[in-house]
Amino acid sequence: MIAPMGHRAFKKRVYPQFARIGQALASDRRLELVDLLAQAPRHVEALAEETEMSVANVSQHLQVLKQARLVESDKAGTRVVYRLADPSVLRLWLSLRSVAERRLPEVGLIAQEHAIAGAGGATQPSDAAVSGARKGEVFLIDVRPSEEFAHGHLPGATSFPPEELEWRIDELPRDRPIVAYCRGSYCLFADEAVALLRNRGFDAHRLDGGWVEWHAEHGTKRPRRSVA
Repeated sequence: MIAPMGHRAFKKRVYPQFARIGQALASDRRLELVDLLAQAPRHVEALAEETEMSVANVSQHLQVLKQARLVESDKAGTRVVYRLADPSVLRLWLSLRSVAERRLPEVGLIAQEHAIAGAGGATQPSDAAVSGARKGEVFLIDVRPSEEFAHGHLPGATSFPPEELEWRIDELPRDRPIVAYCRGSYCLFADEAVALLRNRGFDAHRLDGGWVEWHAEHGTKRPRRSVA
């Protein structure tokens, strides 16, 4: 059956709008920016330093994301601060990543090649870790930068930024397991923390996933407009 002309006209108009989202995400550098903005809002200079891109390149990528309504921005003094436009953007990024994990074996191979020695083993479910932290049965640590922790973190977690962990190690308890998390499944801060702690004799484990996975499942409020 041939679709009526009105149907075809509708499809010719609406599908390009869907394509705008795909085109905006069709860049590894823009996906990295989305992943960073999922942690906390940031100004352009901070994003440039984190991604090792020029400010001009970051600005161009952000404009593409903004034109697709995936990010929004506000002025903070003389700086422009960007954030994800809506929680659905985070869910879209995680869904894209999940499809890549299932369909592209290269993703798993790359993760194996860059695995941190001494950090392997079973990961801890986030709900169990949060429950254990509330009961005092585990010590939950967030090893992201402090600005990201301030924007949002798992309940019961204590901030141990990666550059502070080693010299603050005496603050950690030895009478219970320590569970570390960072930005997400493809962030290595938690793996490095687990390897360091195990080397110092702690019963340390990595959380299954990280902040973005937990926030996507449990977060219901619009992110606060803090600046990182």
